[in-house]
Amino acid sequence: MIPRILIDTAEIPGESKKLSLYRRGSEFSISIGTQELMNSRVNGSEKALAELACQKLSNRSQANVLIGGLGMGFTLGTALNEIGPASKVVVAELVPGVIEWSRGPLAGLAGAPLKDRRVTVREIDVGAILLEKPAAYDAIILDVDNGPSGLTHKDNDRLYSMEGLFIAFSALRSGGVLAVWSAGQDRAFSKRLHKAGFKVEELRVRANGSRGARQIIWLATKVEPALGAPYGRQARPGRGKRRNR
Repeated sequence: MIPRILIDTAEIPGESKKLSLYRRGSEFSISIGTQELMNSRVNGSEKALAELACQKLSNRSQANVLIGGLGMGFTLGTALNEIGPASKVVVAELVPGVIEWSRGPLAGLAGAPLKDRRVTVREIDVGAILLEKPAAYDAIILDVDNGPSGLTHKDNDRLYSMEGLFIAFSALRSGGVLAVWSAGQDRAFSKRLHKAGFKVEELRVRANGSRGARQIIWLATKVEPALGAPYGRQARPGRGKRRNR
């Protein structure tokens, strides 16, 4: 049996638990406590998340994309393959260790995406970036925690609350897309997306290509109200701390 080797641990700001990076042969995994969060051989849904979102931007040659959560870099690497050379990607990652791993032992998994000149990495909560400027992004891709139900940080739940969705709506340009990954279904979250004013698609994708568990991707498109219609659904975003993995 190939042994599972602990390579490094990383502190999560504001949390007592740490992330642990393991290697078993050529396979890498990241865990919190005894819970495995991601594994390098199971990356199909992370790639699909970026692919499906960026396909919505095919007519935007200078797209601005925000990715919440770096993970092992598969979502970022796929996004870079889908967007044009004049487009830009901002990656928000709160855990410094995850960024270090992506520049070190995990760099080759997704083609060293952090070396791409189109990428800016910010060691910051993705929620804070969303508050910075309205209509700044053509796509917001959230691979944060375990989906709408936080596992790594309970504060992540705020991203998926009504307040968080109003903020995301405001941060998108007209026709832009909010893409959200989740380990499982969440009917209440789907309803919140509709209530926030998005046109919503809910897709089931395999965790690893044509195999593995089915996971959920929401594609929520920003649809502006008709001329003269009230913006009642687009409530004023509040401010609060949010954390992403």
